[in-house]
Amino acid sequence: MYRLLTFDLDETILQSDHLVSLEDRETAMNLKDVFLVPATGRSFLSIQGTLKELGLYDKKNSYSISFNGSIITENHQNRIIFSSYLAYADVTRLLQIGVEEDLCVHVYLLDETYIYKIYENEKAYLVNRMTYLPLEDPDPAFFQDKKVIKILYANNDMERLKRLRKKLDLEDEYEISLSSNRYLEFNPKGISKGFALKKLCELLKIDIRDTIAVGDSVNDLSMLHAAGKSLAVANAVEEIKNDCDDILDADHNHSPLTEIIDKYIR
Repeated sequence: MYRLLTFDLDETILQSDHLVSLEDRETAMNLKDVFLVPATGRSFLSIQGTLKELGLYDKKNSYSISFNGSIITENHQNRIIFSSYLAYADVTRLLQIGVEEDLCVHVYLLDETYIYKIYENEKAYLVNRMTYLPLEDPDPAFFQDKKVIKILYANNDMERLKRLRKKLDLEDEYEISLSSNRYLEFNPKGISKGFALKKLCELLKIDIRDTIAVGDSVNDLSMLHAAGKSLAVANAVEEIKNDCDDILDADHNHSPLTEIIDKYIR
């Protein structure tokens, strides 16, 4: 029997309006004896509305994975139970690369996100997803005394980001992933959604084989590989669909949580 279901949010269980469907809300509220664990690349502070919709807000013995696995929180009082941060030298290096490549750069702290050179399409994409502060001066010294969790580059040309990833050749130094058809993300080496899923299972004494993971994009691959059963929503990128145990009939706009729970848990 599956004991834990972890799921990506954007383009996976969140509809195009950034909300959980009414059917999925009801399903989640009525589910017993199974951990529901959101796993997002965003901050845990940015998903509090989603936690309310799922009945997980401020709930004891309920957990979330955020920042692509760099942070695990108990939802009750957002208590951090695991954290990982980039070294200042890495922040300096990655920020400088982003500036040199003339890219939009996100710099994530626990409670704030700074964005350098944000463009109009990215502003529109972030509406109702997350708040941010403009980074007018990309001097790395600004972050010297701050805990930076991850850095990403944003661009609508995903092929450009793929070429940059290949050119930089930093796979041995960082955990690098692509997401949302617009982001190239950098976490500390070894830190991923899959790592965080394994870590949480250790803390909860759950066999990893008793877990289900569902996602839509390449930054979900690590948790899909780690879980006992891997699922892709119907709108997932082909790379995800080709690497999962099953593909859902539902896309993110048609209550995928309900389909998963009806098929595999109830």
